[in-house]
Amino acid sequence: MSFTDATQFWNERFDTGEFIFGKEPNEYLVQKSAQYLKPKNSVLCIADGEGRNGVWLAKQGMHVTGFDVSDIALAKAKQFANENQVSIQYSLCDTDGFDWQVNAYDAVVVIFIQFADPEMRARIFKQVHQALKPGGLFILQGYTPKQLEYKTGGPSLIEHLYTEEMIRELSQGFDILDLQCYEKELSEGARHTGMSALLGMVAKKSS
Repeated sequence: MSFTDATQFWNERFDTGEFIFGKEPNEYLVQKSAQYLKPKNSVLCIADGEGRNGVWLAKQGMHVTGFDVSDIALAKAKQFANENQVSIQYSLCDTDGFDWQVNAYDAVVVIFIQFADPEMRARIFKQVHQALKPGGLFILQGYTPKQLEYKTGGPSLIEHLYTEEMIRELSQGFDILDLQCYEKELSEGARHTGMSALLGMVAKKSS
């Protein structure tokens, strides 16, 4: 999907008064941030959408950078950041268009980016590795193939879903600190509600 097509696709989804994934941060991110992150950490949020995760991280005192392919989502995210009196450096781009600095972030947060096909996913893991400082953390949440039975969010294409084996294989150059597949009731706006089949990972860039 080209950048223009992706922008159009996501703009159509985000063009509504409500926050389609809610305003509360992702639960796995909240738990793992409490465990591993600190105020003043520099954090990159990939495809941060309407800003629920980026704004929450900024409210914990972190320096947040984020990007998304939807200008409508980013307008909502910026407004949400203003309402919460935090500042986030947002840019309109996709994962291939983002300016991936080397050794720039203490953490990179990747929550439900299941628009990525296998080739893009492999590129993203390499880009995340490049962007993290040595010892920096990669926090990931996604759906597993069992999610196709629940149909409570996420893509209908199995190749866009995560298995533990796949994630381990992609995580070369990282030390995995936490990797779990589990099922849980989610309540993240209209798009992610109900019993869900999830994978969560925290990995550290090998120093």
